[in-house]
Amino acid sequence: MAKIKKKGTTGQAKNFITRTQAVRKLQITLPDFRRLCIYKGIYPREPRNKKKASKTSTPSTTFYYSKDIQYLLHEPILNKFRDHKALAKKIARSLGRGEVGDAARLDKIGRPRISLDHVIKERYPTFVDALRDLDDALSLLFLFANLPSTPTVPPKTIALCQRLCSEFQHYLIITHSLRKSFISIKGIYYQATIQGQDILWLVPHKFVQKVTGDVDFRIMGTFVDFYTTLLGFVNYRLYTSIGLVYPPKFNTNSDEKGGELDAFTLEGSGVGGTASIEGQTNGHVDQEQEEGQDVENSDAQRYADEIGQLTATDANNEQDDQVMQDEAPIDTIDEFEVQGEGADVLEQPRQSDSEAGTLFAPYSFFLSRETPRQPLEFILRAFGCTRVSWDEVLGDGAFTHDEFDTSITHQVVDRPPVIQDEIATMGDHVESDAMSKPARSGRMPGRTYIQPQWIWDCVNQGKVLRPDLYAPGATLPPHLSPWVKPTKNAYDPTVPLAEQENSEEEEADGLVDENDDPAHVVSNEDVDDVDGHGMNVAGAESEDLSVDEGFDGFASDEVQDDGAVDDDRTDYQRELEAEAAGLPYTEGSASSNGGLAKKAARKRKDEEEELERRKMMMPKKKRKLYEKMAYSNKGKDDEAKKLRGKRRKLEQT
Repeated sequence: MAKIKKKGTTGQAKNFITRTQAVRKLQITLPDFRRLCIYKGIYPREPRNKKKASKTSTPSTTFYYSKDIQYLLHEPILNKFRDHKALAKKIARSLGRGEVGDAARLDKIGRPRISLDHVIKERYPTFVDALRDLDDALSLLFLFANLPSTPTVPPKTIALCQRLCSEFQHYLIITHSLRKSFISIKGIYYQATIQGQDILWLVPHKFVQKVTGDVDFRIMGTFVDFYTTLLGFVNYRLYTSIGLVYPPKFNTNSDEKGGELDAFTLEGSGVGGTASIEGQTNGHVDQEQEEGQDVENSDAQRYADEIGQLTATDANNEQDDQVMQDEAPIDTIDEFEVQGEGADVLEQPRQSDSEAGTLFAPYSFFLSRETPRQPLEFILRAFGCTRVSWDEVLGDGAFTHDEFDTSITHQVVDRPPVIQDEIATMGDHVESDAMSKPARSGRMPGRTYIQPQWIWDCVNQGKVLRPDLYAPGATLPPHLSPWVKPTKNAYDPTVPLAEQENSEEEEADGLVDENDDPAHVVSNEDVDDVDGHGMNVAGAESEDLSVDEGFDGFASDEVQDDGAVDDDRTDYQRELEAEAAGLPYTEGSASSNGGLAKKAARKRKDEEEELERRKMMMPKKKRKLYEKMAYSNKGKDDEAKKLRGKRRKLEQT
């Protein structure tokens, strides 16, 4: 006889465990259980049948895998939680006895320190795994770096998040790993490519954040503890991989003056020698160092010329099969173009680090007071600009605070243009160089003035765009997300409207334009006679004719003759009305609208009939699937047509 199975020992009842059972099994409190699950990456699971998974009559709401809870039994952090519970009992006993000094000493010295290093190594066996999970970590740490200090968010946590985020930004500046950026209502999105992994994170705007009480900062603080440890490991690995010393030196005085990125000093050889370290100094280089570099560069150039002469003499004796090697290399990246309609769209080659590092290299920027300094400085320096200046009120660390510096090539402004005031005549005691400076509200000659969106659009498109389209006060082009790719038959704001419209929309647009003629409008109103009951008699007759159009009966010739007579009458009446109104009239223009409309309707009807015949030959299952796809595509096409119609009206006005 087979052994009788006991209920709750097999199946889903064995594979799942409720949260209450897990807390009892681990012998910890519910808040500690939440912290432990966040640290170890264990999340609730949804069984297929909650009634079978629950061992009680009432189905529970939160389930975990039994193997996950069994795995937590051997976690060293559990001992730290128990030590903390024992310490809390000792402090409560000392306070009950009135020994306040002993309680403070126990709280300061005896508090156990929880280390998450082993957890990071367990959850991320390789460095690529850590990079893949860096999106949420950066978004949360940048959020806490911009929060004000409250009892739930201590200042030490905010300072730690700011330091780790600035160190990560310095790595992106040195290696030119930043690729794209996008401004939205929620904040500024950034995308960087590190060791082949795309990392996307969100940075909130520099506004005063209001901390509300409906957010549980204890759970968010647990995530911050874990993510700070993770980002510390990642920064250490990134810095050491390019030969930099971690952690970099931090200047407290510069940080108090608003230096932010300039408060860090990197040490090490770097990827590209001394130049990579100079990129983080915002253009401040010692004169002796420049002279030493000039001497080294001249010696290296002389040595390269000697080698070039030797190789030139040897190249003359080579065979003809090496002629292909002498061709000039092509620096540009090939782009894949779509060969025909409906063809596959291949992914374009990505921008290399050298191209990203030289986008803004030859320019010198000055940021006005009303522009966001932190994101602009980070993007400009990440794309090769080593001379970023701003007003003194924005903080320390600028290349220069002089707005009238002649070396500045571009100035970023975000206010409407102001007409330059005439410089008032001054006395003899004013120096001549002061007289040559323009007014504070004027413009410097030879300098390009742009709005901040120009920088973001140049970065996303990978090239320097026309600055006149982004001049102060100009209507800016749409700022589109670089991660949303245009699909077929979808509305694309960057493409002219004529290239997006299909044949049916163009014909409809042509009909609307022709009907806008005043002569046609007047004649149509007079031709469509309205009876006493408010019914359009002429319109009803035209509908009947269109319905009977496909029938070729015995009376078809008579109907055609009557229609010809009516057309002649309406043409003659329209000609008289146009002549009375003093407007030009052509004989074929009146009947062209009707002919185009009939041809378009007939073509549309033939296509629909052919489609219905094909659908009849399909199996029922595939036909249902096709109808769902067609319904979804029709909704997208209608939305695209609606957007194109709005744009058409805006362009016509």
